[in-house]
Amino acid sequence: MAQPPTDQPTLTMKAGTSYADAWQRCLALAPEAFRDDRVLNLWGATWRTDGRALPATSPVDATPIAGAPRLDRATAERAVRACLDQHRAWRHVPLPERRARIAATLDALTEHRTLLALLLVWEIGKPWRLALADVDRAIDGVRWYVDGIEPMVADRSPLDGPVSNIASWNYPMSVLVHAMLVQALAGNAVIAKTPTDGGVACLTLACALAAREGVPVTLVSGSGGELSSALVRAPEIGCVSFVGGRDTGAAVATAVADLGKRHILEQEGLNTWGIWNYSDWDALTAVIPKLFDYGKQRCTAYPRFVVQRDLFDRFLAAYLPAVRGLRVGHPLAVERPDAPHPELDFGPLINAAKAKELRDQVTEAVDRGAIPLHRGSASDARFLPGQDTSAYVQPVTLLNPPPSSPLHHAEPFGPVDTIVLVDTEAELLAAMNASNGALVATLSTDDRATFDRLAPHIRAFKTGHGRPRSRGDRDELFGGFGASWRGAFVGGELLVRAVTQGPAGERLPGNFPDYHLMA
Repeated sequence: MAQPPTDQPTLTMKAGTSYADAWQRCLALAPEAFRDDRVLNLWGATWRTDGRALPATSPVDATPIAGAPRLDRATAERAVRACLDQHRAWRHVPLPERRARIAATLDALTEHRTLLALLLVWEIGKPWRLALADVDRAIDGVRWYVDGIEPMVADRSPLDGPVSNIASWNYPMSVLVHAMLVQALAGNAVIAKTPTDGGVACLTLACALAAREGVPVTLVSGSGGELSSALVRAPEIGCVSFVGGRDTGAAVATAVADLGKRHILEQEGLNTWGIWNYSDWDALTAVIPKLFDYGKQRCTAYPRFVVQRDLFDRFLAAYLPAVRGLRVGHPLAVERPDAPHPELDFGPLINAAKAKELRDQVTEAVDRGAIPLHRGSASDARFLPGQDTSAYVQPVTLLNPPPSSPLHHAEPFGPVDTIVLVDTEAELLAAMNASNGALVATLSTDDRATFDRLAPHIRAFKTGHGRPRSRGDRDELFGGFGASWRGAFVGGELLVRAVTQGPAGERLPGNFPDYHLMA
């Protein structure tokens, strides 16, 4: 789908940032992991050409890119057994040597941070600023553990088997690579499945740099259904770490519960922002654009505002100017080839199918009674002449989505805000708890006593007072209430505790079938 005509100046691709440029840099930097037409799987400490490579396209403009080389179940099971062999050796490597190898990996990631970020732009559509931030958060976060790991592992030992990582596509570095390197630092071999929807080249490069330093990483690709028996149910696996949606997460949760296996399952929830007896509208206007970072394709995005009816006019006066100023477009489109990267709030969604699904949900919600308050225009977006724009969705705001709509009760994972009006504190809390648990929430109210009274009744792991909450870095804990989380909480020391053995009878902080324990 080509772009509509605009009055903006004609844009061009920033010099040196094409996908072909990025791919040639990967071939030169890590020839062991890349071929001319594909990436390889890494298992048994060897890069392998096994797996059927599927075609893929970039969400940015439908440019053909490398697809994931999908393994079959039998090969994945062999990879898990090989990972167990690595684990049995690695768990006895002294901590100073593990620290040195992880630190060397971080130095290599730092040296090649711009290439890793460029791959994120092409593979998952992140604007340049956010792609760099994803890489830097991974590096800085793991370095914090390298500097302070000794007391975290004191009187603890690695697990009996490797840690299996299955994560969504939206944060390949700051969530998935970060977790893998900390798990390895704690004494475990690690295995990861590349996300089905994107990030395979970025993860391949990151794992190549780690493998060169002797870190026991395994990276495989394949469908969840084909690989789940190996990556979730295999007896060799010591812990399952999952980040993704509730449907898939529920299946994983059932499997690990049946097996009694250590697990960390971060699942989605409808994160909400409540407005009650509030007047600092300038502060709200300032924060609205930040809530649209990466098109709200984040587990800690805020797609739902629950607004006191009496404040609705003032809320709109603060909200609409901010959302009308959002910057959307091709993440590498500039006025001249040597210009800086464009400053965007978001680019495409992860693929054209997701964009169509979200547009259809908006249309259906309006047909069933939702009131459209804002619809962004593609004519205001920054696109290259004639580029494919099928993965782009302009920001939308709907009032009162009908209960029959997925937008009423589920996270859209796209730039669609919904607003619900309430008249009482009881209605406020009910609307903010619509999804049986969330990762984050915020309540904007002028009175601190009101916040202190209401916040404990909001079913979110983190609740901000007039400010957004995030997953956090370094020593900040993270988890979820209700269906948004299963298993051990993470962040800070808890991430290390989740992937190591402590004293007999230890109860890890987390949300488990038989208990819920806060840190």
